[in-house]
Amino acid sequence: MSEKLRATSVPGFIKLWVGQTVSAFGSQISGLALPVIAVTLLSATEFQMGLLGAANTSAFLIFGLLAGALVDRWIKRQVMIVADLIRMFAIGLIPLLWFAGVLNIYHLIVLGAVISIASVFFDVSYQSYIPILMPRDYIGVANSRLELTAQISGVASPGIVGYLLTLIKAPVILIFDAISFLVSAVSLLVIKDREVPKPKADRRPLNQEIAEGLKFVWNQRLIRAISFTTATSNLFSTISGTLFAIYFFRETYLGFNTAAFGLLAAVGSVGGLLGAGATPKLIKVFGEGPLIVLSSITSGLTALLVPLSWYVSREFTFPMLLVNAFMTAFTVLTYNITQVTARQRLCPESLLGRMNASIRFMVWGVMPVGAVISGSLGELIGVVPTMTIGAVGGVFATSFVFFSPIRKMREMPRLQES
Repeated sequence: MSEKLRATSVPGFIKLWVGQTVSAFGSQISGLALPVIAVTLLSATEFQMGLLGAANTSAFLIFGLLAGALVDRWIKRQVMIVADLIRMFAIGLIPLLWFAGVLNIYHLIVLGAVISIASVFFDVSYQSYIPILMPRDYIGVANSRLELTAQISGVASPGIVGYLLTLIKAPVILIFDAISFLVSAVSLLVIKDREVPKPKADRRPLNQEIAEGLKFVWNQRLIRAISFTTATSNLFSTISGTLFAIYFFRETYLGFNTAAFGLLAAVGSVGGLLGAGATPKLIKVFGEGPLIVLSSITSGLTALLVPLSWYVSREFTFPMLLVNAFMTAFTVLTYNITQVTARQRLCPESLLGRMNASIRFMVWGVMPVGAVISGSLGELIGVVPTMTIGAVGGVFATSFVFFSPIRKMREMPRLQES
């Protein structure tokens, strides 16, 4: 066994690995079931889908920077445990409300906002936790293993969930997602790590600590370029993706069923699996910086297939959507693994939470804005024109990394303390 493989076999990492693999399966369930519930059971309008999309990501815009400063003060593993338990109760309420016969779209919106807040704290802690468990030389390997197994868990689950959706109502299968959050919390509970709370004597006012994280991201020109590309891509992909469930399910558009939706997600998961597994080899072939740029360009161009699928003969529509699902997942994984690893290696451990929160504030904070824009445009100009605007806009997101030194860097630089 190679030294790098042994590095990912430390007990704490294995426990994290197992818990997050199960949680990833649960996320596949809710990712498929929630839009199905909104569109097919609750007859959500375009604007309501925009509100739902905004609620699911709004906390990154509202609480993201605060979460980063607080996470850097707290024990990250404990924050993740609390966040998992909150998400377990919130997602578990949806089937309970449905069984009671009172579930409506606004319940999904409110609970989505609660889950979003918990996810902010979990995600900021999660991305800041890997460097605590692993030596810096092995951060990339750990990220690749986590993404790889997350995708493996997603290969079978979309097809299974898509089939289950034809047998049972979507709210029922959310019970499994609630259980997956519990499994994640238990796996984190049994990990022992070296982290201690930041001493109170070293703490400064929250606004100063938040500003320090923003300043770090802005002054690191490589991280800044990556953040701008990711934020722009997320804005336009949200404009396009918010209305995808309406486009896919409604008879006035494509009119596909839940089994086809499950197949689409399964193909995307295969693409993500291959992308995660191929990333180390692609880095050797292209280099880290060029791979970031190539992944961004390919992802942007592939997104055009979704609105274009409306203008071709019907027998080509679903194959185009399958290609989009596969290539989008593949390139998102190669992009994310490479750029997240570069960010983690560049940042001092004391700033990891605030760095990740500042970036999440930028790259996820645009998503609720994009969702509201999407819902509003969908009602004004229609679903397909709105998705076209999103796809075309996403093509230009790559310009920030393309016109930066990243394009020529075969190896991204390491930690710079200044």
